Amino acid sequence: MTLLLLPNLLGNYPHPEVFLPASVFKAMQTVDGLIAESETEGRRYLGRFQTKKPAQDVPIALFNEHTPDQDLDFLLEPIIAGEKWGLVSDAGLPCIADPGSKLVLRAIARGIHIQAFVGPSSILMALMLSGLPGQKFYFHGYLGKDPAKRKQEVEQLVKQFKNDGTTHIFIEAPYRNRHALETLIQTLPNGSLLSVAWDLTLPTQGVMTQQVSQWKKCTLPNIDKKPAIFLFN
Repeated sequence: MTLLLLPNLLGNYPHPEVFLPASVFKAMQTVDGLIAESETEGRRYLGRFQTKKPAQDVPIALFNEHTPDQDLDFLLEPIIAGEKWGLVSDAGLPCIADPGSKLVLRAIARGIHIQAFVGPSSILMALMLSGLPGQKFYFHGYLGKDPAKRKQEVEQLVKQFKNDGTTHIFIEAPYRNRHALETLIQTLPNGSLLSVAWDLTLPTQGVMTQQVSQWKKCTLPNIDKKPAIFLFN
């Protein structure tokens, strides 16, 4: 009766053993089923490991931001019955910038044993690579979709956390990356440090950190349709 919180790669890297610990490979040999955001990504994940039975025969239950709360108990039924299932996100760690926390909270209430594994997190890796302070940081999730609201959010953060040393971290839908970056450059004070990290752990990985005044003078990196993290201080 166990729920495993399993890390995933940040992209379709051909050698998962580089970023996933041996404990995950060992655990995957014991799982009876997998809870994933989509069937396609779930099957891709299973295909990276030696599993208890052939990967194509391992059952997958879908859980994502569209899953109604009333389905949580249904998802946990096989585990309550004594099976061991894994929870995986499309990328990175389950429950971090991911709806998996709802399922974990319900599992706690049902008395299910939960085990978490270490693995890549784009948020923490971007913070490490940025050179910005990691003693105090705030992850805000997504910026507002509306340009005016997005600008207002950034202005409010600058005013609220002025000179307190906090690093602010955002993610954005890949097709809005350039708009998000342009908003930050146009809105943040010239002396602020702004960092962008994209395609983390992939051969195309890139990280740029500089003052906003420098960003205004340089050619912007091509981050269109690439998973990216935005940080400023």
